[in-house]
Amino acid sequence: MAVLKVIEVLANSDKSWEDATKNAIQKASKSVNNIKSVYVNEQSATVNNGEIDNYRVNLKITFEID
Repeated sequence: MAVLKVIEVLANSDKSWEDATKNAIQKASKSVNNIKSVYVNEQSATVNNGEIDNYRVNLKITFEID
């Protein structure tokens, strides 16, 4: 029987929401093993001089406990 755990993480990127999501997974995978899925819970951005300058994501990462 598999036991799964969910953690919530926040990440950002100056390129895109997709890049922010990739950044979160890459960083989390350094300390969390057996990542099985990611759920993008929320997206937001900051604006400077009429342009988006920072993309932000709130993610739920699911991983299997050893």
